[in-house]
Amino acid sequence: MAKFGKRTTAARAAFDGKHNVSVGEAASMVKDNAKAKFDESIEIAMTLGVDPRHADQMVRGTVNLPHGTGKTVRVAVFARGEKAEEAKAAGADIIGAEDLMEIVQGGKIDFDRCIATPDMMAVVGRLGKVLGPRNLMPNPRVGTVTMDIKAAVEAAKGGQVQFKAEKAGVVHAGIGKASFTAQQIEENMKAFVDAVSKARPTGAKGTYMKKIAVSSTMGPGVSIDVASATGNA
Repeated sequence: MAKFGKRTTAARAAFDGKHNVSVGEAASMVKDNAKAKFDESIEIAMTLGVDPRHADQMVRGTVNLPHGTGKTVRVAVFARGEKAEEAKAAGADIIGAEDLMEIVQGGKIDFDRCIATPDMMAVVGRLGKVLGPRNLMPNPRVGTVTMDIKAAVEAAKGGQVQFKAEKAGVVHAGIGKASFTAQQIEENMKAFVDAVSKARPTGAKGTYMKKIAVSSTMGPGVSIDVASATGNA
């Protein structure tokens, strides 16, 4: 605990007085202060001026990060026959239909992304209470209910990130690892912010992006200047 305390204190000291910095400076600061003995994840959190309880203010979508997430993504696919074979060939980790539904209902969720063909949604729909809270429910709006199983699996495996506004209008996601270069972290951040910016819903009024912060798993967060991050500086 003492070592962790010293590391946290040092990181906070390095960040002291530095608020609303540029995306590039934030990337360097977070990377340089990720001192844990494991490869820390780099995470971004954005506070938006929306109330996701209203349908016309919901923010959700996907973004293909230029450098991936650095994380191995396990993909489950609900499909039958030819589409199940397509999923297998594309590299899906778990494939099934009613049998997979029963496994998930039993509490075993050994995957990070869930994809389904449209004809399987009657089966997958029974899992709403299980998959919904984990943001794993397949949805045509983010390309996870599709007949193009090959493209969906490859996108998930290739570093595609899903995002969705949660309570208080906060969107957060992992956008890389501390082992990435500062430039890779910066480019991933810019891609993510751009995707969320383009996903602005029709019901959003006033200031859309209020706060942006980035941090590593064990480190403090650093706030980013919203105007510079969105290209409106």
